[in-house]
Amino acid sequence: MSDFNCFFVGVDVGTSSVRAAVVDNKGEIKSSASAEIKIWEPRPGLYEQSSENIWACCCEVVKKVTNNIDKKCIKGIGFDATCSLVALDANFQPISVSPSGSNEQNVVMWMDHRAHAQAQRINATHHDVLKYVGGSMSLEMEPPKLLWLKENLPETWAKAGNFFDLPDYMTYKATGSTTRSLCSLVCKWAYQADSDGKNQWDESFMKQIGLEELLLNDFAKIGNVVLSPGEPVGNGLSTSAANDLGLHPGIPVGCSIIDAHAGGIGMLGLTEQQENITNKLAIISGTSSCHMAVSEAALFVPGVWGPYYSAMIPGYWLNEGGQSASGKLIDFVIETHRAYDELKMKSAKRNIHVHDFMNELLLSVAINQKLQSPASLTADLHVWPDFHGNRSPLADPNLKGMISGLALSSSIESLALLYLATIQAIALGTKHIIESMEKAGHSFSSVFSCGGLSKNKLFVQVHADVTGLPVMLPKECDSVLVGAAILGACASSQFEDVQDAMKHMCKVGSVVEPIRSNMSFYKKKYAVFKKMVQDQKEYQSIMESISI
Repeated sequence: MSDFNCFFVGVDVGTSSVRAAVVDNKGEIKSSASAEIKIWEPRPGLYEQSSENIWACCCEVVKKVTNNIDKKCIKGIGFDATCSLVALDANFQPISVSPSGSNEQNVVMWMDHRAHAQAQRINATHHDVLKYVGGSMSLEMEPPKLLWLKENLPETWAKAGNFFDLPDYMTYKATGSTTRSLCSLVCKWAYQADSDGKNQWDESFMKQIGLEELLLNDFAKIGNVVLSPGEPVGNGLSTSAANDLGLHPGIPVGCSIIDAHAGGIGMLGLTEQQENITNKLAIISGTSSCHMAVSEAALFVPGVWGPYYSAMIPGYWLNEGGQSASGKLIDFVIETHRAYDELKMKSAKRNIHVHDFMNELLLSVAINQKLQSPASLTADLHVWPDFHGNRSPLADPNLKGMISGLALSSSIESLALLYLATIQAIALGTKHIIESMEKAGHSFSSVFSCGGLSKNKLFVQVHADVTGLPVMLPKECDSVLVGAAILGACASSQFEDVQDAMKHMCKVGSVVEPIRSNMSFYKKKYAVFKKMVQDQKEYQSIMESISI
């Protein structure tokens, strides 16, 4: 158990912002701050960032949250980040990943879809490593992105000295160490890890897909020293990083983790019944949603990433489902509707979030129509939510979004109904993922939810109703930041291991039970949901036979 009056810093690099928090040894967030990250979109489907901008934002927020904290009481720091690809030259300087040629744009974001053709060719190899990513490698992973760089930006490829997953870049900047996280490499780079301790790069895979150059110098460009999440990196904070962050040199730095996985660490310890951890599903919902489940044995789930050994919680296999767009999809639906300006105005007038305004509006409409619940307002309005492709369980980036049941109306009430149908579709997508996982051997008794969308009461309730499972909400809604801080706590040796830190630093806040009377409606809604994707594939088949 950690000492009294000690703190840990957690840093979370999300899609659009860097956040930091000071967390005490009981998991309570004492202060937090955020800073917006630059994003470039040089072409549709291409999303880029700057590693130097990200580090500058990190320094800004860490200084803010530790401003009134005695620096001697900060015992560790941990980082999580999106699984984006960072390109540096041999001198660790940024090199361009962009058609623009700008070296400032040296990060291929996780949601970038430029490597579609490369992912298809990789999957066509049917290499044995693909069984550890649900049978199909996503174009969001790093091998397709690396292959795209090789084939489309030869100058960058020739100059490249180091490729980092963004979480590992953060620990490099903090310590000067080029060690890599087992989490990053196993989940996004096709690195092989097993319970027998055989952790290695698969050379035959790299050669077969055309990335044999990365085998040189003992894989130095992509990492040849690998640590488990929470293990201390290097000698702690370097002098230069400490100066950047306003902290003391030598503070232990925990080996990094992907952002969604930090949310898993920050939630799955919420009850003291640690032996039941395999019956919990953690959902981290922000721009996208990730569905994290652990098991004692390797479970292979078609269309779901993993199983990954010790990638999140040491000693457990991890399966990771996901939806490429959840929060981003809800925002898109709201912001592209004609009534959006009216919604903003009315929400601002009442000083409430647009989600809260629509939640209240839906309840009011249901009452006026003498309905028991707003759920059935969408009996004739259905959404298939894969506007950015399907990550799980169909693993098909070519799928598109669908809406059935639109009326000739642009009122704010019509926007509220579309908003509700979209939330329901996202929850039905979660049910689809759960169904696939349970067919493969998982068994869930509860759902744990964190991220920005967990603050939306309607979003959480619909997930409970659709899945039929209670949804546990953490005491600290920013479980990702708590998870990052847990990594720093482990590195500091204030706790025995990751699970010991989880036990002491994860706290339950509230439980949302399913509304049983809604479940029969959602059973029918789920049947429509699955029929919609069948219809879309039929449309694709019909149109493939047409040539103009």
